[in-house]
Amino acid sequence: MTPVVCLQIDAFADRPYGGNPAAVCLLEEERDSQWMQSVAAEMNLSETAFVQPAGDGFELRWFTPAVEVELCGHATLAAAHALWSEARAPGDGAIRFRTRSGELTAARHGERIELDFPATPPGPAKLAAEQISALGNALGVEPDLVARSAFDLLAVVGSEDAVRGLQPDLPRLRELASRGVIVTSASDDPGFDFVSRFFAPAAGVDEDPVTGSAHCCLGPYWSERLGKTTLTAFQASSRGGVVHVRVSGERVILGGNAVTVLRGELTPAAMA
Repeated sequence: MTPVVCLQIDAFADRPYGGNPAAVCLLEEERDSQWMQSVAAEMNLSETAFVQPAGDGFELRWFTPAVEVELCGHATLAAAHALWSEARAPGDGAIRFRTRSGELTAARHGERIELDFPATPPGPAKLAAEQISALGNALGVEPDLVARSAFDLLAVVGSEDAVRGLQPDLPRLRELASRGVIVTSASDDPGFDFVSRFFAPAAGVDEDPVTGSAHCCLGPYWSERLGKTTLTAFQASSRGGVVHVRVSGERVILGGNAVTVLRGELTPAAMA
C-alpha cells in the first residue's frame, strides 16, 4: 500500500504558529469515509483535508474531529499549498478541486494563494424572538442583527471590542440549529474593513482560528454595507489571521498565505 504523506500547514499565516492549522493527507487511492473520520479525529485539528487525484484535478474532502463538512476555506488553502510544495501539481497553473460545494479553484497571485469560492450571502435568520434571545445569552452580547448564511448564523455586534471580548457559553451555542456562529463588527483599525470570530462547537470546533468559508458570507455582507468589493479582514481569535476578500457576483475570492509546520507519513498500522 502506498504511504500517505500528511502535512500540518498553518493557513492564512505568513509565519509558523499563526493563522489556522490544518492537516492535509495526500492520497493515491480511494479511502472510505469512516477511515477519513478516524484520521481527522486523531489529527484533532479544526479540519483535516483529504486530497486525491481525479481527472485533470483533485477530489477534496474536509473533516473536523467529529463530522465531514460541506466547505472549508483554510484547509483548501492548505491543500493547494501542500500540492505545490510536494510537486503534486504544476506550479504555473490553477488547481481544480472537486468538492461537495462544486468545483473550487486555487491559484497563485504573487506570494498569496487565492481561492475561488461560492458566495453564501446572509439572508433572514427566521428565528423566533426567544431563539434570538437564546443566541444573545449564549454569546454574552446582544446582536444588532442576526442573519443566516447557507451554513451558519451571522451575529453583527456594535464594536470590535465586543467581538474581541466574547467569552461565549459553548454548551448553549452547541444547542443552536446551525453549523456555527459568525460574530462580526466593523474594524477600528484602518488597515482592516471588518473583524470576526467563529464558533462551531456542534461541529466539534469550539472556536476556529481563521475560517475561510465564513468569509463567503462576511464578504457579501460587508461589501454591501461598505460599498466596496475588495476588503481586508482580520479574524480575531487567539492565533489571529488575515483574509483578503474580493466579491465578484456569486463568487468570493479569498486570499492568504500558508506555511508548512510538519511533514510525515501515516504508518502501515494507521492505513489498515
